[in-house]
Amino acid sequence: MKKEVSIKQVRYDAEEVFRIGGFYCSEAIVSAVRKNFDPSMPAELIKSASGFPIGVGRSRCMCGAISGAIIALGYFFGRSEPGSGPKSDKCMELSYELQEEFRRNHKGTLCCHIHIEGMDILNGEHKKQCVAFTGEMAAKTAEIIARELDIKLIYDDVEVR
Repeated sequence: MKKEVSIKQVRYDAEEVFRIGGFYCSEAIVSAVRKNFDPSMPAELIKSASGFPIGVGRSRCMCGAISGAIIALGYFFGRSEPGSGPKSDKCMELSYELQEEFRRNHKGTLCCHIHIEGMDILNGEHKKQCVAFTGEMAAKTAEIIARELDIKLIYDDVEVR
């Protein structure tokens, strides 16, 4: 686990890998968190995000950027054994914080179809907006992880690589 992380780098990495078509939104966030926080995180975790793009399997329901961010939070704060308790509660609390931030900034909804309404998806008209959502949620996820794990978060003094 890294001891300090650049918020600018996390955002850039998520946006760039989505922009160039390497990963979709949800995968891009998990990938950027892995790269910047814990490169030993299993790469298979990125696979777990592969069904969420375009609002969960192209259904245009919940924004894939939210889904990817919650998967990343679950890696650090979720549970792997049955039973309720502090880990489960903490992960849900952090996930709620994350999705509330998105709602505040975007029409009060997580619904992909509302955010891309009227856009021609086949021609990629939505891509610029979705790249921005991906970067925003990657940055918010990084802020939460850093805060909760007491990792130093660098905001603007690092050049993206």
